[in-house]
Amino acid sequence: MVQGTGYLSGQMLIAMPSLQSPSFARTVICLVAHSAEGAMGIVVNKPLETLSFDELLKQLDLSPLPPQRRLPMFQGGPVEGGRGFVLHTADWSSDQSLPVGRDFALTASVDILKAIAGGGGPRQGMLALGYAGWGPGQLEEEIQANAWLSVSPDEALLFGGDDGRKWRAALAKLKIDPLLLSGAAGHA
Repeated sequence: MVQGTGYLSGQMLIAMPSLQSPSFARTVICLVAHSAEGAMGIVVNKPLETLSFDELLKQLDLSPLPPQRRLPMFQGGPVEGGRGFVLHTADWSSDQSLPVGRDFALTASVDILKAIAGGGGPRQGMLALGYAGWGPGQLEEEIQANAWLSVSPDEALLFGGDDGRKWRAALAKLKIDPLLLSGAAGHA
């Protein structure tokens, strides 16, 4: 947990094998906000295959097309699937950016898309459609039931290219072999 707060904002959640929901099985989530009111996160390892960055820019009537830079696109979670969020390094921000820990930020305005398409913007980033959300106390209950582990984020986990390996890489960061994890929760 984030030191002194009891909340996990800025951390990454790793789905345990027992979590079999199609939306969350083997996911890695960057938790962008977590408080007594609930939590919000962005799934970082489920590539979006139905829409490309170029197609999104065209739909939003943003230029230049083709863009000078592109962002990888992800299914950010099951909530508000038509809403876009850019999770990125904190070297770029606007007044609409939400800090995520010390090193990252979340921006949900078209300004960041314009900057990236024009060759600027943050050094690293990803665009997610939708997000994962939890009501008050819900995430804490799921963690207590052994549905999630948490780990500190890093650029390789967030923005590394091999999305199929991010779940294993996140577990490896905790020195956990996924083959040794049980799908059943246990309590003493």
